[in-house]
Amino acid sequence: MNRGILASLRDLVPIRPLTDGEALRIAELQASRLLMLSGVTAAPVPDSVIANVPKVETRRIVPWPVSGCTDWVKSTWVIAINGAESPLRQRFTIAHEFKHILDHRFVHVIYPEHWGRTSVQRAEAVCDYFAGCLLVPKVLLRRAWVDGQQDAGELARLFNVSTAAMQTRLLQLGLIDRLGRCKPADVYHRTAARPAVTLITDT
Repeated sequence: MNRGILASLRDLVPIRPLTDGEALRIAELQASRLLMLSGVTAAPVPDSVIANVPKVETRRIVPWPVSGCTDWVKSTWVIAINGAESPLRQRFTIAHEFKHILDHRFVHVIYPEHWGRTSVQRAEAVCDYFAGCLLVPKVLLRRAWVDGQQDAGELARLFNVSTAAMQTRLLQLGLIDRLGRCKPADVYHRTAARPAVTLITDT
């Protein structure tokens, strides 16, 4: 990766207040661009997509009171995560915190308080969504689904994420309903382009 990766991803964000729909679409665009730049074409998405980004470092700390946080330390973004949590949770937290790095400079501009939700609450929801898009890319998940892999647990193992994160991603793409039932095959084609609105809450 070249050293301009952060700038390349930030360039996708217009510096103005974003609606919830815009924020989610941009988060998915950023995740897709990062995957493209990393050459990812199959599941699971390797940890290197973030580990190889210049000026970004991950530190696992035990004990640590939260799942993760991010700070600018000596010209480097440091993602500090709770090393006592499960590897799957740590993986999701790193992706979540990376989105915080992308949004840092303009977070209060692009996510203003809206409909009773604070700027922080909106930012957290978008970071969760970004993490899901990055670790469970839409194209790869749909490919696995139409190939017959339609069990949430098996898909979670394939993508190296928690079952909860996978169930949420399946909901976002309209592949299951809220009771966890698979949709008929013909519904896949009708819902493929439906905007995702359910947010991941795995961190």
